[in-house]
Amino acid sequence: MRTDKIYLIGFMGAGKSTVARALGGRLAWRVEDLDALIETRERRPIADIFAREGEAYFRVLEQAVLTELLALRHIVVATGGGTFVDPDNQDLINRDGVSIWLDVSFDQVVERLPLDGRRPLAPDRASMRVLFDARRSAYAFANLRLDARRAPVGELVERIIDWVGS
Repeated sequence: MRTDKIYLIGFMGAGKSTVARALGGRLAWRVEDLDALIETRERRPIADIFAREGEAYFRVLEQAVLTELLALRHIVVATGGGTFVDPDNQDLINRDGVSIWLDVSFDQVVERLPLDGRRPLAPDRASMRVLFDARRSAYAFANLRLDARRAPVGELVERIIDWVGS
């Protein structure tokens, strides 16, 4: 499968931003992080957006920024953990490029996410577990699922490149 756009999806802490940077470097493509673009646009952290305006407001921003990226080619996009859960976003992503799910275990997510407030959905681990389990059914609509539980970043990049045929 050849493509000129790759969207990385998965739960928070799955490594989407890290893999996106490495993959973009390897392909010599532009790299964008959806959450970082939202923070830049809003001039404040995601946690602040969630605290002041709520998740619904954030999701509207997220879809607007995602839509702006549609015109770009030769790009790797690291999405937010909830981006692909929305059916409209899922459709936009799968029509525009290829979606690759970085699948990690819940235990890895917990190890990777600090309880410092930067991730608004992370402090309540029990609720986060419910969210993790619920989102897996949406992630399953990705074009490719990569078991990223034990794979180093370089290996994931090579597997993606092999799969897309670049």
